[in-house]
Amino acid sequence: MSRRKTERQLNLVICLLSTRRHLTAQEIRATVYGYAEAESESAFKRMFERDKRELRDNGIPIQVGTGDAVSGEEGYRISRTDYELPEIELLPDEALVLGLAARAWRHASLGEAAANALFKLRSAGVPVDGEAAPGLTPAMRTDEPAFGPVWQAVRDRRPIRFDYRKPGQAEAERREIEPWGIVNLRGHWYVVGHDRVRGARRVFRLGRIRGEVSVLRTGPGVVVPEGVDLRSVVAGHRAEPERAATVRVRTGAAHELRRGALRVVAGEREGSDGWDTLTLPYTDTPDLVRRVASFGARAVVVEPEDARAAIRAHLASAAERQGAEPDGEGAPCGGAPSVPSRGPRSADQLRRLLMLVPYALGRDVRVPEVAAHFGLSEKQVVSDLSLLWMCGLPGYTPGDLIDVDLDAARETGEIIIGNAETLAQPLRLTADEAASLVVGLSLLEALPEAEGLEGSALKRVGEKLRSAAGAAVASLADAVQVRVETDEAVAETQRRCADALEAGQRLHLRYLSGYRDQVTERDVDPMGLVVQDGHCFLEGYCHLRGDVRLFRLDRVLDLVVLPYAAEVPEGVGRRDLSSGVLQRSERDVLVTLDLEPSARWVTEDYVCESVVERSGGGVRATLRTPAPEWVLRLVLRLGPECRVVAPTTLAEEAAAEAGRALAHYAPDGEGVGARSAR
Repeated sequence: MSRRKTERQLNLVICLLSTRRHLTAQEIRATVYGYAEAESESAFKRMFERDKRELRDNGIPIQVGTGDAVSGEEGYRISRTDYELPEIELLPDEALVLGLAARAWRHASLGEAAANALFKLRSAGVPVDGEAAPGLTPAMRTDEPAFGPVWQAVRDRRPIRFDYRKPGQAEAERREIEPWGIVNLRGHWYVVGHDRVRGARRVFRLGRIRGEVSVLRTGPGVVVPEGVDLRSVVAGHRAEPERAATVRVRTGAAHELRRGALRVVAGEREGSDGWDTLTLPYTDTPDLVRRVASFGARAVVVEPEDARAAIRAHLASAAERQGAEPDGEGAPCGGAPSVPSRGPRSADQLRRLLMLVPYALGRDVRVPEVAAHFGLSEKQVVSDLSLLWMCGLPGYTPGDLIDVDLDAARETGEIIIGNAETLAQPLRLTADEAASLVVGLSLLEALPEAEGLEGSALKRVGEKLRSAAGAAVASLADAVQVRVETDEAVAETQRRCADALEAGQRLHLRYLSGYRDQVTERDVDPMGLVVQDGHCFLEGYCHLRGDVRLFRLDRVLDLVVLPYAAEVPEGVGRRDLSSGVLQRSERDVLVTLDLEPSARWVTEDYVCESVVERSGGGVRATLRTPAPEWVLRLVLRLGPECRVVAPTTLAEEAAAEAGRALAHYAPDGEGVGARSAR
């Protein structure tokens, strides 16, 4: 059935491209091969409506006009101006960055659109290499179920309605907004728009949308205000630290606090132990309390006194909370329903045929070359050619059918196609396809290699894509923005890593572990650079761990380029990042936490095995981690907002560590902070 459907739809495309006037549905039924299968008028109408919809979904612009001047019945045709891809010529550096831009969406919801865009460009002979610059891995992720419908609403300029749960809120609230655009900031997607209920501009994080997003297809479309800066709206006005606290930390501990300190004063050492004094900027007391509490007994607030009182209460609640009785689990949270896998679609084959003909027509090409060019198997290319041989202009006589030499294709691999001038030009890029590439280009600006390209290749290829795809695509691309924030120190680290990668030199890193409050010395053979989830990473073979590791560049405390060559062991390859940079293992520890409504953000920021609703708006979250000590720090940070359900040993350790930290705030004046203040 799928093959007959593809044949019918291809015949319909050829017919509508070749006609000079709009053809009525009945004329199409009578002339296009394949519609005779419809046993009744209603069956034909269903078949024809489905074909039109699927062709339009593939970017084929079917026009509607008057087919019969007497009756006024609608007719259909395809305008070549709207169908054909304008000529695009790319220089080698432009082809390189365009391939990288498409690769950014490889593991995301727009991966298919980006791949289709490359197919169409290749069918026009544009030399786009999707595997170029293998050392660079720009990666976009769109794990939020809401991303797809929100993208469509922004593309179509339509309002949306959804349920949204703010942090700390027990129940979700219904929202209806006019979306202006979506922004990726620090690895999270946000939609910006006018909130009809609030009557004001609002920003919503897609990961906090509950249930389905409804796109409102009736009523006026969305009008985006002129000059609105989506990135600035999402970034907002960050509060500047207004106060400073004095905090004492154990020698060799609390490295994240040290990095944010205004001043660090080394204290006396007691053997290998000792305390250093930090001057730590902060805006509000609860945030300071959470930051310091996460380090347990290794960090103590000395002053101000209100912060000491607040952290004392926080730690006492954390210790008490770990001994509380568990609540009922409730029901699993709603998420994106699993979608069963499906076999090859006729739409995929139709799309391939519309690309294959322009590429092979008039060129001296062979089956292996076409298979490699489009990423197909040789068997699939021959199968597509055999279907093409059955299609052509209405009449379907030998002079009307496309001429394909199947014997030559099977025996020598030579592809000989004739009588296919109707399909000689490649299909124009759809809005999704072109916008996915334009947005992907913006991600490349975060890569150090883009410094030499930003003003040249990136700009030039972006302009060519916008020109070829039209104003609507340019508008959509501008409404989807990606921002990877890096300071000067991280940017310099990127540049030095890129230089070492190009030169093939080993690196020595002084690295702060994201799981453990620990700084280690690493010798690393660089293998690639990764930009994903709002952060920049170095991927390389770590000689300390004897395996490939990803190093977040903002946690590299020091970097030295060593004067000898990198030597990655034979057989060691780069990691599969299709599931993200977090690499989970069956050896990891499963931890189950009961989280209060104000701590639901944990399920949004960290990958969870399961999330189960509890009464009162809280959740029970189970996550997998190779470092339980990291979860211990998270539990201490959350305090009364979290209880460890399992394993019990972690719950006991959390209560004990909270007790050890409380000892520093003893009311009898014997705590570390009190001794320091005297």
